[in-house]
Amino acid sequence: MTAATTIGLDIGSASIRAVEASRSKGGMIITNVGQALMPHGAVRGGVIQDDRAVTAALRQLWGTTRFRSRRVTLGVSNPQVMVREMQVANVPHRELHASLAYQVRDLLPLPVDKTVLDFYPLEDPGRNPNVRGLLIAAPKEAILTAVHAVERAGLSVERVDLASFALLRAGSWMDGSVEAIVDIGAQTASVVVHANGEPIIVRTIPRGGAEITEAIAGRLEISVNEAENLKRRVGLRPDEESETAQAIQDATRPLLNEIRNSFAYLTSGDRQVQVRRLVLSGGGALLPGLADSLRAQLNVEVSYVDALMRVHRLHRRTYEGIDRFRPSAGVSVGLTLGAAA
Repeated sequence: MTAATTIGLDIGSASIRAVEASRSKGGMIITNVGQALMPHGAVRGGVIQDDRAVTAALRQLWGTTRFRSRRVTLGVSNPQVMVREMQVANVPHRELHASLAYQVRDLLPLPVDKTVLDFYPLEDPGRNPNVRGLLIAAPKEAILTAVHAVERAGLSVERVDLASFALLRAGSWMDGSVEAIVDIGAQTASVVVHANGEPIIVRTIPRGGAEITEAIAGRLEISVNEAENLKRRVGLRPDEESETAQAIQDATRPLLNEIRNSFAYLTSGDRQVQVRRLVLSGGGALLPGLADSLRAQLNVEVSYVDALMRVHRLHRRTYEGIDRFRPSAGVSVGLTLGAAA
């Protein structure tokens, strides 16, 4: 018998993605998937700018996709989210969340009353006075805006989860190597580096595929649609030496520099961490030649995420639907994995 249905909901700049799953004796079964395109500008950098447009898109998605549930786990991705390793007092879970604001208030970029706080333990402290883990601090207003937009569509937000953690849950290889997972969306890129599932750094970079396309359009004085088509056709292939290829390389350089900076941070200071493998995810990661370029610049193994690696099976009607947005399905699948755990 399958367990209760869970739905992972990922609201991005270009589209909304939802994955419905249930848990059986053999593991997680994906029973339904859906995607709805977002109007331009409704979501920017992970932050909802037009909540009515988001609500309308969700109503349309649930109206056209036969989801069995209206309960969702909502993914959060925002450049203002702070994830920092630290130690806090080892107290019971309820007391920890009640006291967290007082323990970390001097570290926060925003006032405590404008911040949503959580703590992700990285160890079992036993009877030790402190516990090591990750402090997660997110702007409250942005999260509440997203929750209210979802609820106005007639849905119930059962849980809010960090999109980076969902991606880690879905697509990480647990082989002991230090691995970086980079998810490139339309306007943001998430970087999570982990060792056997334990996060080392988590970053949200305010750069993505849309910025690259706009830079190409401006450089070549063409429309955004033409620039997008050129980007997909030419990409970063090393055998291309045209003006178009140079424009694409220049437009992509800021994002690649940010990824490289994340690697440089890991090799500085007391903790010398060497990333052995980079896994790419998201629609922006499909840029031709990107994997080869990162492989050459960072001297690491580069591959693409398999968002279904921890899925037991797919319901027969989901095969075609999941293929439409499989490169970007990691977050929504990871959200269902967390909710069903």
